[in-house]
Amino acid sequence: MPLIVVTTSPRVAPGLLTPAAWAVLSRGRVLTGSADHPYLPYLDEAGVAVETVTPDPAALARDSRTETVVWLAAQDGDEDLMRAVGHAAIALDEPPVIEVVPGSYDLPGARLLDLVQVMDRLRRECPWDQGQTHESLVPYLVEEAYEVLETIDQGDYPALREELGDLLLQVVFHARLAQERLTPGEVAGEADGDGFDIDDVAAGIVEKLVRRHPHVFSGVTVSGAGEVSDNWETIKAAERAAKGETGSVLSGVPMGQPALSLAAQLLRRAGRADAPAELADDLPGSAGARLFDLVRQAGDAGIDPEAELRAAAREYRRRVEQWESEAAARGTP
Repeated sequence: MPLIVVTTSPRVAPGLLTPAAWAVLSRGRVLTGSADHPYLPYLDEAGVAVETVTPDPAALARDSRTETVVWLAAQDGDEDLMRAVGHAAIALDEPPVIEVVPGSYDLPGARLLDLVQVMDRLRRECPWDQGQTHESLVPYLVEEAYEVLETIDQGDYPALREELGDLLLQVVFHARLAQERLTPGEVAGEADGDGFDIDDVAAGIVEKLVRRHPHVFSGVTVSGAGEVSDNWETIKAAERAAKGETGSVLSGVPMGQPALSLAAQLLRRAGRADAPAELADDLPGSAGARLFDLVRQAGDAGIDPEAELRAAAREYRRRVEQWESEAAARGTP
């Protein structure tokens, strides 16, 4: 007779079980060590009797030699208990067969729920996290974005995973702060004020992506990436008009970004509207005008000026570090 261990995920709504799990739960004596296991009400409703017992590895191993024992594991997997059961089974003359049946599987993105829960707890219990505001977090948001950029520039994809996590934390943190502005009784997504939660953030970007990709979600036919880009701009213009915003092609360009990338984005946007090239002539400030013209020339050549300057800066840093190393080797102060 086997010992069958049924595992469940805390990231899946209780009551949802695989057909294989339902099948084994009706095969033998069902035990659990968790009196508050979230699946117990659903199993009771389905007529599955579950005994709550004090976990005894030796008894589980011994009893499963003569009867089918189904162990409903706690949602952390009961790893220590299962390890002890394995040792107890090996010590028996006739060890039982031990099977693991997943009762539920995480869907893609399910671990994001863990991040939301961790953020909630940090906001409640950590003095530093409790003291943060949207404004105080701005430096961290900018820093994390640039760290992501650096790992991509360096091709350090293992580090990219970690840096993307740090950036994702900033998104979840800001959403958690906004959630606290929901007044009692307000429903996220239907709030009259400026409160919202992480689900509103996700819903907003999902709606936007669906709306801006009619060739994917609405049967619109496109000839290639160029037409996708044109449709995107047309849809964005319609969105701005619906909000009563200016119809300028430059609407929405963040003026607080670094000057080099700002100039490049302004030129790209203006170019899409066929703005005359001479609008960039005789700009104020001789050095600024020359820099702006260099950005324009780079754009005309299909070069990203921000990436070019960053690459040059990295090479300059390498040369300075090499010079310092050589000077130290010579004993030059």
